[in-house]
Amino acid sequence: MAKLTIEDLKRIKESAKKATALREGGATVKITVHMGTCGIAAGGREVMDSLLEELAAADRQDIRVVTSGCMGMCSSEPNVTVEMQGQDPVIYQHMDRNKMRQVFKRHILLGEVQTDFALARMKPE
Repeated sequence: MAKLTIEDLKRIKESAKKATALREGGATVKITVHMGTCGIAAGGREVMDSLLEELAAADRQDIRVVTSGCMGMCSSEPNVTVEMQGQDPVIYQHMDRNKMRQVFKRHILLGEVQTDFALARMKPE
């Protein structure tokens, strides 16, 4: 195995920093993938994978991705909640890889809520 150089370590540090910044403060967008048992069984992991791929391609540091348990609506899983600063949160239902990509590109990047997939728009408390 080759030895790591200082430049290799700097690249690893930047990559880790970028990955953890998504889960920490400073975000203007928060995306929650509901990953309870029902969500995972319905395809939540694939939804999360496609979201992380899109996020990496967009290279946005202001988007935070988190997971949560079941939200009690098992029949509509996988569910994804999108919260954007200054807007009402939107819950998307029956998500899959392609729907997640569309929501990311159209809602997250362009601000266009994808009403075809939306379960509800919530009023923040």
